Amino acid sequence: MKANWKNIFVYLLIVLAAVAILSPFLQNETSVKEVSFSSFLDMVDQGKIRDVTIAGENIAGTLIDKGSFRTRALSYPNLVPMLREKGVNIKIESPVESNWLWNLAIQLLIPIAFFGLLWWLLIRQAQNTNQQAIAFGRSKVKPLVGKVNVTFADVAGVDEAKDELREIVDFLKTPEKFQALGAKMPKGLLLMGAPGTGKTLLARAIAGEAGVPFFSISGSDFVEMFVGVGAARVRSIFQEAKKQTPAIIFMDEIDAVGRHRGAGLGGGHDEREQTLNQLLVEMDGFDPKTNIIIIAATNRPDILDPALLRPGRFDRQVVLDKPDLRGREEILKIHAKGKPLAADVDLNIVARRSPGFTGADLENVLNEGAILAARADKKEVTMEEVEEAIDRTIAGPEKKSRIISDKEKSIVAHHEVGHAILSKILPDADPVHKISILPRGMALGYTLQLPQQDKHLVSRAEALDQITVLMGGRVAEAMIFNEITSGAQNDLQRATEMAKKMVCEFGMSKLGPRTFGRKDRQIFLGRDIAEMKDYSEETADKIDEEIDAIVAACYQRAEKLLTLNRDKLAAIARTLMEKESLENHNLEEALQGLQMDERKNQ
Repeated sequence: MKANWKNIFVYLLIVLAAVAILSPFLQNETSVKEVSFSSFLDMVDQGKIRDVTIAGENIAGTLIDKGSFRTRALSYPNLVPMLREKGVNIKIESPVESNWLWNLAIQLLIPIAFFGLLWWLLIRQAQNTNQQAIAFGRSKVKPLVGKVNVTFADVAGVDEAKDELREIVDFLKTPEKFQALGAKMPKGLLLMGAPGTGKTLLARAIAGEAGVPFFSISGSDFVEMFVGVGAARVRSIFQEAKKQTPAIIFMDEIDAVGRHRGAGLGGGHDEREQTLNQLLVEMDGFDPKTNIIIIAATNRPDILDPALLRPGRFDRQVVLDKPDLRGREEILKIHAKGKPLAADVDLNIVARRSPGFTGADLENVLNEGAILAARADKKEVTMEEVEEAIDRTIAGPEKKSRIISDKEKSIVAHHEVGHAILSKILPDADPVHKISILPRGMALGYTLQLPQQDKHLVSRAEALDQITVLMGGRVAEAMIFNEITSGAQNDLQRATEMAKKMVCEFGMSKLGPRTFGRKDRQIFLGRDIAEMKDYSEETADKIDEEIDAIVAACYQRAEKLLTLNRDKLAAIARTLMEKESLENHNLEEALQGLQMDERKNQ
């Protein structure tokens, strides 16, 4: 309202200035003719005048031919009788004494209006500059009260984290229960986990459960080009939160301002470190009775400054892992609400088919399935669309426009069947769920293995079986076509990486139970980019020999097993070329009757 009055005042000044400038021109109308007094007398004698108005020395009137005139007479006593004689209508007015006042007002109004407008523009510019400077350091975050409709019921797959966070909600709702026992409210809670594991969703659930003001801000919001702005915004958001206690401050991606200090080239005075210092002061300077809790989220806890992680600042650190089988099924049930799923959709199978998927990945799978069903004009989302959505997430969309020659299709088919046969035979390999020669993403074909349960440990036998399965594609190509192609490039890379881990990290080789190589952490980039050698050149040669021995042994084992099942390999490949993909009971039927050997210790 105040701003509206200022605008009205400005518009009024502009109108007055315009009137003052134009008034002299408005008074001298071009339609009024200025005549001499002698010409006026001649017009009276000729009877051309209809009426006159006499105001002191000023005479104005209209002619019979509808023209207007004006003149001036200093003293002419016979004027009125002459006009009456000619039948002119006479009107007498008192002299307009205000004319000089009006002229004086006009002369004063012009400079006043001009300087008033100039003053307003200068003052307004100065005020805007000051306000922008002040507002630049003020946090733009607004508290969300009663606007968050997410609760713990909308979060699944992170039961341990939810239990930790429920205590935070209890602290905010009933602090006296904990204070009676001498317990202090945690000042900070750090959510750590891979992208898509639900860190931000959990923070929103806390706000929805607690029903208190919720201030949400990103770590990058504190970073600006001007020095001191980040620290000022930290002070601002804490001041706002203290006015509305109890409250929650949520900082997403805190690693943007919480990186380890001392990593810059200019010492400890760069803008990011000033912002971090202010954040540390605010977190440690709380009144013990002030019910404010800071929740931060990051997927890079390894680069955070140690001062942030000590007790008294972030008292609790909650790790959000990728959900297990049961967690994935619960997440799918939540995201399936509102989607008409067909009777053949089994969420348990979907959960088993998606190991390593995060909550965001699972949400995307069901959303992609709904999109595919809508594209096909279906009323329900069937298992076919969900399976296709999983394949799209893992390997990318199907490349229907990619034309493959029959020879290449045959090579790809034998390659994938080689993987599938070994996955079926080897006891410690994950069972195969689907094989396809339909191009997806960068792959010409793929073999999908479906683990029976989530694994957190890898045994030596499982690692060797995994390498053997990876070698199955290259072995099948060499066996059937007496030629090798570049199609096994990714298989060889993964097999080499697993063999190297067995030797250098897992201690699963003849070199004994020790690790080789030390990671060099680069604080500038916040990630491990180099590996330092902590062993001799002689040991390096032994490491290479062990890696070669493991890969070669797995290759020979794959070659032996596929030679025993060469006819089955060719038959399944022909079926795959006809149908382009095999899964479920069709795949099980095709893989029946495989010959197996006695497992030997590797």
